[in-house]
Formats: sequence, C-alpha cells, structure tokens
Amino acid sequence: MLEIRARARSGSVAEAMRSKIVLSLAAGNSQAQTSRTVGCSVNTVRLWKERFLGERLGGLYGRHRGRSRSKESIRLEARVLRLAQRKPADGSTHWSTRKIAAEVGTNHVRVTRILAKAGLQPHRLRRYLSSNDSELEEKDADIIGLYLKPLVNAAVFCVDEKSAIQALIGWTRYCP
Repeated sequence: MLEIRARARSGSVAEAMRSKIVLSLAAGNSQAQTSRTVGCSVNTVRLWKERFLGERLGGLYGRHRGRSRSKESIRLEARVLRLAQRKPADGSTHWSTRKIAAEVGTNHVRVTRILAKAGLQPHRLRRYLSSNDSELEEKDADIIGLYLKPLVNAAVFCVDEKSAIQALIGWTRYCP
C-alpha cells in the first residue's frame, strides 16, 4: 500500500512524501539519511515516523482542516451571486466576471471561483427577449404564413440580429 502511494501520480505530493519517509525508515535508513533522500527536514521525518508508529496508515493523513471563512468573504460571495442572477444595470445583455469584479471590488479570478462553486454561468443564462417593435405581430404572421404555406418558386431569407430572437425580418423574392 505504501509503495503504491509513494509512486502514485494522482495523489497529493504530501502523501507520497510521507509514504517515502516510512518506506525509507523501514528499509533501515537513519532519519538523517531519509531526510536527505526525501528532501525534507529531520524533524519532518521524526513527526511522520511517530505518527505512523502510533496510528499506522491513519497517522499519515494531514490534520489541518483549513482556515474558517471570514464573514467578509461570505458577504462578498453573496453579493457576487446576487449580481450574477440579475440583469446588468448598464444595459448589456449579460455579466462578465470582470464586470462583476469591478462592481463588488475584487478581482475576476475570485469571481470566477465563486461562480464555479455555485455552478452559475451568467454569460449563459437563458432569458426571454421580447421585441418592442410595433409591427411585430404582422411580421410574425407573414413569417408563419411562409412556413405553413410556402410559395412556389420563391426564396425566403431570414435575417436574425440576435440568436435569442427568431425571425425579426422576413423577406421574400419571387424567382422567375
């Protein structure tokens, strides 16, 4: 088991180093020799030797749980998520990580991490876009009519300015 962990490419570097320490000591090397071979201090070799002797494999896992999150960090995260779920006030179609970062006063990498952790992609939010064109109903009726009853020997072209709005301008030309 220790040999596998020492050679593993997918595990953490720290776990591989701890396994190499135990294997080196088990091979009869001194603590000083092990520290030179593995590339760590003698105190590190001593620590992991004692933990392994006391707890076996369970002693080779790190015990640091990480830092607790600050209240300011939690507030920032909430502000980023709140913004990402709303439409931007500047009239643009979607938020970018840089826009959100400028709005909340942090860097875009941090915003990217917050959004990824929440599973949000504000540039991919699907919204219904309605047109403010007063002639939209007539245009829609013309386009739908072309789909339902196509003209013989006619070419139909559709120009779409935004991918979310279907068939804004329909135009026909009769071909001789």
